[in-house]
Amino acid sequence: MPDELREFCGAGTVDAAGMRVIEENAMALGLSSLQMMESAGRALAEVVRGYRPENVLILCGKGNNGGDGMVAARYLQHDGEVHVVYPGPEGKTPETAAQLQLLSHSAVHLHPVRCTSDVLALRRLFEVADVIVDAILGTGGSGSLREPLAACADLANEAAVPVVAADVPTPGIRATRIVAFHRPKQDAAEAVDIGIPLEAECFTGPGDLTLVPGRASSAHKGAGGEVLVVGGGPYQGAPYLAALGALRGGADLVRVASTASIPMPDLIYEPLAGTHLAEEHLETILRLVDRADVVVCGMGLGTESHAVVQAIAENARRAVFDADALRHPLPVARETISTPHAGEFARMTGHVLPDDLAARARSVRSAARDGTILLKSPVDIISDGTRVRFNRTGTPAMTVGGTGDVLAGLAGALFCHLPAFEAAAVAAYGNGRAGMRAAGGRGNGMAATDLVEYIPAEVFGRR
Repeated sequence: MPDELREFCGAGTVDAAGMRVIEENAMALGLSSLQMMESAGRALAEVVRGYRPENVLILCGKGNNGGDGMVAARYLQHDGEVHVVYPGPEGKTPETAAQLQLLSHSAVHLHPVRCTSDVLALRRLFEVADVIVDAILGTGGSGSLREPLAACADLANEAAVPVVAADVPTPGIRATRIVAFHRPKQDAAEAVDIGIPLEAECFTGPGDLTLVPGRASSAHKGAGGEVLVVGGGPYQGAPYLAALGALRGGADLVRVASTASIPMPDLIYEPLAGTHLAEEHLETILRLVDRADVVVCGMGLGTESHAVVQAIAENARRAVFDADALRHPLPVARETISTPHAGEFARMTGHVLPDDLAARARSVRSAARDGTILLKSPVDIISDGTRVRFNRTGTPAMTVGGTGDVLAGLAGALFCHLPAFEAAAVAAYGNGRAGMRAAGGRGNGMAATDLVEYIPAEVFGRR
């Protein structure tokens, strides 16, 4: 990764979903979960070592947070007495099970517990400990503790010694100190480096797909969202390509409001008279805007329909603006994604984008004052005015007309369920991956309709 992109990597706190994205992207780059666990546990051990303890008690859960604690125990085995309390025997993640196996060959004391009485029998360990490490629940944990771990929490809270939390404090356990891995998950935590590549944050990757929500077994029609595509006029195919992108991106209902019909049984056509969209169509269009979760607007409109675009922007809750909609005055909905290419960006801002990637990113960030911008280029740039992400999926074969329309529709479908910045990042990654798959069989003869067919596998098939 170019060093000049360092400024765009994340800083400050990160939530559990954001950290999962980073970790999954790091693994896709070649950093294994066990490697991250090893680095986290070693860093945790260094913090504990700073207390110069003679007796350390480490409380571990079944998940990877427990594995971090077990790694710390291994690194502390020569510093004094180390006791590890953990729920046994089944249910651990493969990584934590591997760490427990290593601990069985180490100079530490292992105490599996199955019930409350097992924990209470270990009360003396809590009383003589110089430091207690809380590695019970990590960022993936939720809810209140159940036995026997709840008893561990009670005894830890009674002990008059420092309690060092691994990554995040377990709910119900007081933390004297919070040692967060890679980035803090809450205020007052101190972050330690565990060697995650900066690209795992700066660039999109398969981890971003973990943000895409699943569909409940009880879901009903419409649960996937309703997208309205408004476009067409001089170029009638463009809105239908966007609509197909939205449909393949998970939207349950996709309507196309246009002056021309291209019969497609999976799409709902809302006919508009004439050759281009005009103010006489607003009553019909705004009625459809009111019922839509997201409006995707601009594909194929030409230059004569901007009054319609402005009215849509004033009434839409969430909207994706593309192509001919990106004219002054720029449309701004309550929540907005704009998807310009370099020429449209220059039209929006009055500035030609520089060639240098970092400088381009600064330009996009500066321009994203009223929403999220997804700049389409060989390396896509996504910014909400504060955060910046890069996307490098795609292929030169995607220079064929219509791939940007598909991207706008896909962004609209994802925008039904995700915030604007995240929806744009996932759309850029998924659309590029689908294009790569399509080009694998078609080469430079790929059409935009070819990549549409690969979107579901790329966006939903990696969950």
